[in-house]
Amino acid sequence: MTARSTRCTTAKTRTSRLAAVAAIAVAGSMLLTACGDQTEGGSTAEGTKTGNTAPLFAKLPADIQKAGVVKVGTDASYAPMEFTEGGKIVGVDPDIAEALSKQLGVKFQFTSGTFDGLITSLETGRQDLIMSSMTDNKKRQEGLDDDGKKIGKGVDFVDYFSSGVSLLVKKGNPQGVNTLDDLCGKTVAVQRGTIYEDTFKAQAEKCGSNKLTIQAFDTDAEAQTRVKAGGAVADLNDYPVAAYIAKTSGGGNDFEVVGSQSDVGLFGIGVAKENTQLRDAVKEALDAIIKDGSYEKVLEKWDVKESAVKQATINAGK
Repeated sequence: MTARSTRCTTAKTRTSRLAAVAAIAVAGSMLLTACGDQTEGGSTAEGTKTGNTAPLFAKLPADIQKAGVVKVGTDASYAPMEFTEGGKIVGVDPDIAEALSKQLGVKFQFTSGTFDGLITSLETGRQDLIMSSMTDNKKRQEGLDDDGKKIGKGVDFVDYFSSGVSLLVKKGNPQGVNTLDDLCGKTVAVQRGTIYEDTFKAQAEKCGSNKLTIQAFDTDAEAQTRVKAGGAVADLNDYPVAAYIAKTSGGGNDFEVVGSQSDVGLFGIGVAKENTQLRDAVKEALDAIIKDGSYEKVLEKWDVKESAVKQATINAGK
């Protein structure tokens, strides 16, 4: 291994484990409240009639314009991407969401849950977006399980961050782990439902009779604790997250990152397949914050500038 507000009646739907947030689990955004006629797919002039002067407000679906809020599902246990501090959800994803909110004119309100339940929350309509360092891949796009069986509608992704994965081991690397092959015959810990669990499963098949034992947990924090206690030799995480953990946990004395990054891929802001208007509005907003420099400022703040994308893409993950 990341906002809301209110609006008058008559007007109206992400984001890496780099956004979205306002008070509570949200990093402030800009929303001006006023009454006025607003229809789905309205023009910029119509958006101005409501009193909302955000550049891309009129691009949003009518129900979100009316609510003034985008509901965002995340797993806030993945610093520095999204984590809880002082009772608020903070990190790279919330800060990117704040920048997006200024373009869209609505708040992004984050709710934290378990990572493996986020897609379900999107499909049932409890959330409008997923912003939780979620890797964009074909399996998630098409709603397939590990065996290729159709289990859901699938998700569209607006890709906003690039990252490889790295092994996190106990400080001093007592087991001498440097590659995935070094894990054969050992026990590893990982967050359940993540692409990193898939990577360990693939490695377990490669190890064959020299069995690799995988212990999966609801949160990555639990997996880290297992490694720190010596019950597992390694956790697998996105490089920015692994580096942040190694730097901060126990004053830098608990863990270290070993080996080189592998499986470089894209994080995406998840959107329901049928909600193409919201998806396209988010993509346009992401391109806007890349262009105006606010996206780069967020990445610089969290020391993850090397993971920047040059432009927003949709379903570019493999």
